[in-house]
Amino acid sequence: MNVDTQKVLKTLNPRKVWIPVLLGIGIVVAMMLFDDNLTADKLLLISHAGGGSMLAALLIILCRDLGYIYRIRMLTGKQLSWMSSVYVIILWEFSSAVTPSVVGGTAVAIFILYKEGIKLGQSIAYAMLSAILDNMFFVVAAPIALFLSGGQAFPRLEAANLQFGGSLEVLFYISYGLITVYTLVMGLALFSKPRAFKWLLIKLTSIGFLRRWRHGAVNRGNEIIMASRQLKGRGWEYWVKISVATLFVWIARYFTLNAVISAFADMTVSQHLLIFGRQIVMWITMLISPTPGSSGFAEGLFPQFFSVFLGDYTLIANILWRMVTYYPYLILGALVLPRWLQRAFLTKKPVEEA
Repeated sequence: MNVDTQKVLKTLNPRKVWIPVLLGIGIVVAMMLFDDNLTADKLLLISHAGGGSMLAALLIILCRDLGYIYRIRMLTGKQLSWMSSVYVIILWEFSSAVTPSVVGGTAVAIFILYKEGIKLGQSIAYAMLSAILDNMFFVVAAPIALFLSGGQAFPRLEAANLQFGGSLEVLFYISYGLITVYTLVMGLALFSKPRAFKWLLIKLTSIGFLRRWRHGAVNRGNEIIMASRQLKGRGWEYWVKISVATLFVWIARYFTLNAVISAFADMTVSQHLLIFGRQIVMWITMLISPTPGSSGFAEGLFPQFFSVFLGDYTLIANILWRMVTYYPYLILGALVLPRWLQRAFLTKKPVEEA
């Protein structure tokens, strides 16, 4: 089984940073143009941001990234060095930022792990397991967030329904349903019935109009079997470490916005929990976005979910939130990628399958 290097390198293209940047800026500019109440004074409200809260947001982001680095190293059984783990996470985040959320960066992650010296079968296993762990967080956390929010997880704004062509609740439940089904199917395939999964894919692609995808289905089936074989026999400590790390990184990801909002408004504990819950709902809704890194879509959803907490500070907080949680990964990835490509293709040699 070969890695499609050309396809991956097409995704890992520094020039692609301009697409999500322009989309994000375009949505923000449109929001400003159509806001009749926007004035120059409102833009100057950025000076009201609390320095302590913004510093906390940056520290939370740093902790989250360290958690990702730790998790990928533990996922690979410490086969990756700390430096290799840093490269993997930076480029994985970059690939997620320049590809639609519905597509994700799993294929790129497999390629990066492979070029860092991890066997192909193991690379597939670790990338798939990472995706399943992340999706499991959403599957479990979403019902908890809905329950604890007391029915306030969804914004009650008519504007939300008008701008997105339908209820946000409908978008959320469609996205949540797709994530749940995908996670259950892939979990069952990876941990219990990999050969049955391959058989099902082959049967499905035997149907007339699906035959064009038969070759790809066979490859995906082989990948699942290979990945399943790599994960057998892992001890309980392995699963505890990567599960706790997954919980940590996602909690840290969401609390970043809590810190940004706190820079402009005093929040109670119950309000912090509501903001946290709304982020889970918003994030799941964003997963069906067709734009790179949900760019534009995220900026458009933000006011619907959080303007009630921010008032006149909504636009400024929206811009700051994306500036600290999204655009740095575009820039950092574009800067690191050329050096990593030289390292991967001229220095490191991938380990072949035994």
